[in-house]
Amino acid sequence: MMSKIKNDLFLRALKGETVDRPPVWMMRQAGRYLPEFMEIKAKYDFFTRCQTPELASEITVQPIRRYGMDAAILFSDILVIPQAMNIHVEMKPNVGPWLPKPIRSQKDVDEVIVPNIEETLGYVMDAIKMTKEKLDDDIPLIGFAGSPWTILCYCVQGQGSKNFDIAKGFCFTHPLAAHNLLQKITDTTILYLKEKVKAGVNAVQLFDSWGGMLSPTDYQEFSWQYMQQIIDALKDDIPVIAFGKGCWFALDTMAKSGASALGIDWTCSPRNARYLTGGKITLQGNFDPVRLLSPPATIKKMVHEMIDNFGKDRYIVNLGHGILPNIPVENAAAFIEAVKSYKSE
Repeated sequence: MMSKIKNDLFLRALKGETVDRPPVWMMRQAGRYLPEFMEIKAKYDFFTRCQTPELASEITVQPIRRYGMDAAILFSDILVIPQAMNIHVEMKPNVGPWLPKPIRSQKDVDEVIVPNIEETLGYVMDAIKMTKEKLDDDIPLIGFAGSPWTILCYCVQGQGSKNFDIAKGFCFTHPLAAHNLLQKITDTTILYLKEKVKAGVNAVQLFDSWGGMLSPTDYQEFSWQYMQQIIDALKDDIPVIAFGKGCWFALDTMAKSGASALGIDWTCSPRNARYLTGGKITLQGNFDPVRLLSPPATIKKMVHEMIDNFGKDRYIVNLGHGILPNIPVENAAAFIEAVKSYKSE
């Protein structure tokens, strides 16, 4: 039996309960804008940080100590999944993800495995248990995974891209191989997230960072149907947040999916997001991450306007994508404080 979380505001917002103020956390809150994170980064490379539970749990709680968000999100990466599936992934300084042997054929897909999660990703579960100890049931812990489409993008493109043209081209010229790969990623992700639930996370988020690269029709075929499988497999065990960057066109479908909440990016207004989702589901977002460069007073004013526009209930305050490395710590503080000081008129 899970013990009671002291600050359960985030979980109550996911259930759609009435709250005094919305909960707040930030995507990528455990990361490079924090000087204490940079100290750890100077000593250990990227995957060492992910694979060492002491480090991953420490990095996860750093922003909580500093700012007191209403939820923690486990420090990890979406690419631990392909790593476990027999796909070689590196993190190159100033490049980001780098796959020396990208997947370009059915033969390449045949070499990809659906792994034993305990053997390949047990370190993530250890990090969850260690983080839960450090959090001491003060706030909920979020686990996450990339969407199968977003993972495919990296596996086929071989690195980050502005348009993922090679990944899209692979899907359109080798659709059977693409669907085969997407299904393997989906099966692995379901097993992985189910283990995360067992290890003690309180919610999970699916990040479809590159979903907006696809047309609405292609999105249904190459991304959403696999997201839906994951939601179906998990929704009875845990709240699921689905976030598709640039995917406003799919919000109506997403709202009927069984997800507990939907992530919204800054290109979609709160009013449109509520309209497209039918006004019944919890929404999360959608402050432009670059807006955190504005003066703290402006941030506070804009955050209060954002809460008024979404409405304080069925709402989780967040950014519209991850926080950027160059954001001053006091500006991040202004964002969190603006939510905590919110009073509805």
